[in-house]
Amino acid sequence: MSTSTPASAFSRRAFLSVAGAGIATAALAACSSGGGKGSSGGTLKFWNMPWGGTKFNPLDKKITLAYKPAKGLPSATYQEIQWSNFNQTFASAVASNTGPAVSSGGGTQAFQFAKQGKIAYADNLIESWKSNGLYDDFLPGLLDAMKTEKGYVAIPYNLDMRVLWYNKTLLDKAGATPPTDWQSYLDAAAALKKIGVYGFSLSSNTSGGNSFQTLTGVMINNGGGLFDEEQKPNCVTNANIEALDWVVEMVQKGYVDPGNLGYSSTNTNTQWSKGTCAMGIDVPGLPQNVTGPVQKELVLGDPLVSAAGKKGALYFPNNIMMYKNTPSQKGSEAFLTYYYKHMSALWTQNTGIGLPPLKSIAQTSEFKSNPSNVKLVDVWQPICKTWAAPGGTALFANVTLVDSTPAMTTFAQSVLSQKSTPKEALTTLQNTLMSQLKK
Repeated sequence: MSTSTPASAFSRRAFLSVAGAGIATAALAACSSGGGKGSSGGTLKFWNMPWGGTKFNPLDKKITLAYKPAKGLPSATYQEIQWSNFNQTFASAVASNTGPAVSSGGGTQAFQFAKQGKIAYADNLIESWKSNGLYDDFLPGLLDAMKTEKGYVAIPYNLDMRVLWYNKTLLDKAGATPPTDWQSYLDAAAALKKIGVYGFSLSSNTSGGNSFQTLTGVMINNGGGLFDEEQKPNCVTNANIEALDWVVEMVQKGYVDPGNLGYSSTNTNTQWSKGTCAMGIDVPGLPQNVTGPVQKELVLGDPLVSAAGKKGALYFPNNIMMYKNTPSQKGSEAFLTYYYKHMSALWTQNTGIGLPPLKSIAQTSEFKSNPSNVKLVDVWQPICKTWAAPGGTALFANVTLVDSTPAMTTFAQSVLSQKSTPKEALTTLQNTLMSQLKK
């Protein structure tokens, strides 16, 4: 089972601010291809993204078109939507009522569409799952991440997170032990430097980097984050400053490649592959993203204990949402009940989709055959938090302010270039987010 996440995956969670997004074509916003046999209830559109490798969408389509609705309910059609310009594709289609009845998409877009009054809340569907076992099958905290004051905006679908990886071969060569806390991480990085290997992988390119996720994850690790209990930006905290001081210390001591400011995730994958870097916070599927012997040398580490004695990491509960523009709300709910009961093959047949949301899938022999999968679900997922941290667990519309936005890229670059102190960079970020919040 692969949990690979392509290098550009961070853009998948952004809805409002994917750089260079163009206007969606009419073809993408139109009805899907290959709809199967219709029923007296018509058809509903299911749009899904290329979440995995080449096996994913063909199998996903097969599962979708095998759906046999009850009499009077609509059958389902299937449309694969590419990540390129996906935000404009959805925005245009939803605004013109030519979009799907059910879809996945950017991990925060459901919250934005809900604010626009376009989302059909999933409360009735989730309530119905209490009687068929699906409700209790979700991993801890996932459903809570979808719940707002008005109800459940979406349903958890696949999980992405930022976790610690290290190259055991290189650590052994350096005489270092795998880190368990921030101090032992610094010690391991110092040992690696002596053999000419960097100890903290970062990609900070303005268009293809994701170091802003790394920095946010480190802040969460220390009990910090970007939003308070009122879902307002609260960036300038002692926990956040202490976390960024730890990262800056590694930059100053030469544990980070100075070229990181121009690196994309593809560049850091190359670093891992060449053995010029041996530790870092990266995607669950890092071993699938690198090449050569390193694939077997990478080990998923344990969550680090921070200076504040805390554990935590950033994760992204990607989701499936329902829209008010549907031939039948009952039909949308019936389809999703079928889909969640039959989607396990997407994981057991190694299609490359992210971590599963259901315990029953995580318990399959196929999934458990990869020890890293087990550790990701059992050890990492329970300590992960969303962009809403530390104030809450549930996502909300304004997390789009920090989900792969220019403000976050600027923030990360200012910290890692040392053009600003952590406190100065956090203050600038706070002011930027508050000014955008008022719009």
